[in-house]
Amino acid sequence: MSSGSKKVIYAALAGNTLIALTKFSAAIVTGSSAMLSEGIHSLVDTGNQGLLLHGLKQAKKPPDERFPFGHGKEIYFWSFIVAILIFALGGGISIYEGIRHLQHPEPMSQVYVNYIVLSLAILFEGGAWLFAWREFTRAKGKWGYIEAIQRGKDPSLFVVLFEDSAAILGLLVALLGVGLSHITGILYFDGLASIIIGLILLGTAVWLAYETKGLLIGESANVSVVRGIHLILQNYPEIGHVNEVLTMHMGPDYILVNISVDFRNEIPAGKVETVIADIDTAIKHQFPLVKRVFVGAEARSVRQAAPPEPNYEPVT
Repeated sequence: MSSGSKKVIYAALAGNTLIALTKFSAAIVTGSSAMLSEGIHSLVDTGNQGLLLHGLKQAKKPPDERFPFGHGKEIYFWSFIVAILIFALGGGISIYEGIRHLQHPEPMSQVYVNYIVLSLAILFEGGAWLFAWREFTRAKGKWGYIEAIQRGKDPSLFVVLFEDSAAILGLLVALLGVGLSHITGILYFDGLASIIIGLILLGTAVWLAYETKGLLIGESANVSVVRGIHLILQNYPEIGHVNEVLTMHMGPDYILVNISVDFRNEIPAGKVETVIADIDTAIKHQFPLVKRVFVGAEARSVRQAAPPEPNYEPVT
């Protein structure tokens, strides 16, 4: 999935860089507030793609003494930073610029430049969005789209998809604002469009922050993985009771598993070691994203306060 993420980010980065330069040029020529907000929007998106690429690169760093489980959560951190930047820079500045334009409206000149630039930007952003959508659809598998966003562990894909969706919506609003100001002569439509663009960015940022928060804090593996681990453990008659199975995503491609089991009292210590080694191999073989497995032998009474494990039926 990381390879697909990079393709999407590179495509968005190249497109947004060119679009940002074009929008700023048009804003200078025409004096449009909405066009300036769109330029800021594209500039923020360009910086965000750079941060996501940095996060992907940092996440690939190997484990070291200070970070024994690796740096996989770097991508979660930088995705959260992207949400903050969209909120503060994209949304905040667009709303400020819109309010300023409402207070001091200025007539637009050479307005047809705006039409050309916005139309081309919609075309380019649409191509980037389609590329991101296809990659996201491929990566989501059998999940629904909302479910894939909620359960997906690689935020870089849906971050770019959210950004591109907000960009297209913002471009349509800017085109409408510029058009209404041009047709009616009421300059307030241009400033109002800038405020609406800012609100779109604020909403996008809040949703992104919400979706990445759980991953940053330490989200468990998907239910299918936890269920599969329980089913693997049921295959070992040496285990009297499974106290708990704890999982955490240390990155999009790294799951940490911590298991507490109560071995039967008659099992010799040497056999316990063999069973633990077999469990480790079986889990990693069935779930390649699982990189580390810790199995602790604890009496059931130690975990009495914990809720019982789910009664998963064997898969037939």
